[in-house]
Amino acid sequence: MTAIELDGLRKEYADVVALDGVDLTVEEGEVFGFLGPNGAGKSTTINILLDFVRPTAGSATVLGHDVHEESEAIRERIGVLPEGYEVYERLTGREHMEFVIESKDADDDPKELLERVGVADAIDRRAGGYSKGMKQRLVLAMALVGEPDLLILDEPTTGLDPNGAREMRELIREESERGATVFFSSHILSQVEAVCDTVGILQDGQLIAKDTVEGLRDAQGDMTMVVTVGDTDGIEGALDEIRSLSSVSGAQLDTDRVTVNCERDAKMSVLNAFEDNGIPVEDFETQEASLEDLFSSYTEQEEVTA
Repeated sequence: MTAIELDGLRKEYADVVALDGVDLTVEEGEVFGFLGPNGAGKSTTINILLDFVRPTAGSATVLGHDVHEESEAIRERIGVLPEGYEVYERLTGREHMEFVIESKDADDDPKELLERVGVADAIDRRAGGYSKGMKQRLVLAMALVGEPDLLILDEPTTGLDPNGAREMRELIREESERGATVFFSSHILSQVEAVCDTVGILQDGQLIAKDTVEGLRDAQGDMTMVVTVGDTDGIEGALDEIRSLSSVSGAQLDTDRVTVNCERDAKMSVLNAFEDNGIPVEDFETQEASLEDLFSSYTEQEEVTA
């Protein structure tokens, strides 16, 4: 069974189309990274999944339940860390946890959950005195109550220091190993790349790509080669030949290192160009595009096409 399924999802606000026919499937047990520029429609999608917003057309199901008709059944099985979360400043961390545990009819230990997220030492302090990062951790602990089948995490590392972000990644992996599905939206693409099985990119209300990070790399077909040469005499001839290759988009010399942006199948042609021009190659390495590079490439392509 799929954890999330969107079919022709459309949402209009007056003369603005926030979502335009989005089809998306997230499998159970998957860690799914949901990406897009500001205004792409990510928050609208999440709000529809939580039944905070009704779609203009199309349908959405979560864990086999219609998000509108069976929203109560969905809430019993999910945990949510929203981007615009708020805490009750007069309540302690323990009281926050007890409220959620009771509402979900769960039997979790408040202290154990707060220990998992690193704020157990503040369990009996009022949340109004928590730092932003501590509040983030508290809301995450609340989302973990009842071992939910699906976690929806919207910008979960905002407000966390590097150690906190690392702990968040570890917790996501633990939940995935437990069997939970994680739907993870973030602007910090290195965090997404580190934990996600699959990534979807939303642009102007449309899903423009969905694949593993490796699959996105394969689809783009580009990589970077860094070639260290033993002699730069005659290097311009080699560079001219390399730049003339249809599979090469750029080549730059820095001291004794040449950086070549090219398609994956261009490696031998690049190395042969150095050999043909009498330039000894001492070493070379290839560098794959990061998720940030891929994100920029996909979204910029869409802007140019539009």
